[in-house]
Amino acid sequence: MIKRALLTLALSAAMFTPAVPVAAQDMPFDTYLQQLAARARAEGVSEATIVRMTQGLQPNHRVIELDRGQPGSSSSGSGFPPLSSYIERHVDAARINGGRRAYSSSLGTIRAIEREYGVPGEVLVAIWGHETAYGAVTGSFDLAQALATLAWEGRRRELFAGEFVDLLKVADKGYPRSQLKGSWAGAFGNPQFLPSVYLRLATDGDGDGRANIFSNSADTLASIANYFRDAGWRAGQPWGVRASVPSGFNWSAVRSKVVSPVCPRVHERHSQWRTVGEWRALGVQPQRPLNDSVMASLFQPDGPGAPAWLLTANYRVILEYNCSNYYAMSVGLLADEIAR
Repeated sequence: MIKRALLTLALSAAMFTPAVPVAAQDMPFDTYLQQLAARARAEGVSEATIVRMTQGLQPNHRVIELDRGQPGSSSSGSGFPPLSSYIERHVDAARINGGRRAYSSSLGTIRAIEREYGVPGEVLVAIWGHETAYGAVTGSFDLAQALATLAWEGRRRELFAGEFVDLLKVADKGYPRSQLKGSWAGAFGNPQFLPSVYLRLATDGDGDGRANIFSNSADTLASIANYFRDAGWRAGQPWGVRASVPSGFNWSAVRSKVVSPVCPRVHERHSQWRTVGEWRALGVQPQRPLNDSVMASLFQPDGPGAPAWLLTANYRVILEYNCSNYYAMSVGLLADEIAR
């Protein structure tokens, strides 16, 4: 899987399914598990790992309930909850103070990661804080059981079958099954990577030859930085800055006519892309230094008179991690508070 896998899990629509999953009627769970084991074997996973990761597995019906209970996709519905109330809950004193402690305790490591990857340390720490409260809440589901269940259930069979096989490849690196726990949807570790993302982007941040995103802060931060660099982070640019919008601003003149092929309800709230110099000419003034040549879109999520931001391409990189304006804004604002 590519980095879109996390986005897919966060945004996939809750579809109507009968009491018995349609795809699960194909075969009993044990029979399907044998197919997954055969695929893992063909892709080079050792027999010992296959045995220890599949022994005693049974479907977890709570996982199926949680999967079916996901909120509707961002391509349907109308209206948006206020951003301000979300920010109050997610950029609170506990997360800010925890982020500042995590930042200061890893300052030397963060400086080295910033030099190598070009991603500000406060953004890396903010992702860590949002995903797992700096490692305090990483999930308790047996990943092998959760992913095998989701693949067998069948609503997104190919996605989860691939993630199950990739989990076995992670386990083949020497991680015990008892350590491979995480969310019901298969994400794990401090940054909540899917197995496919771990295999592609997890990074050894301290030179010990292992990308331990479970308990190693250097590996965690370097892995998030590698993810952001892979997604196109532009060094030296902020994710966005507060901006003042003149009274009576003509929003219709800057509304984007492009329909995004990915999570359109997220992107439809952003204006056209213009240079900061062009925004200044329209009366929109950034409240922090931002070069006139930088391309940005205007975002005023809670309507006229409420706070507005000029968002750079780096905001879109945060959306790659989780395609939600609420998530991306709270990460950016938490990062600003950590660095303040």
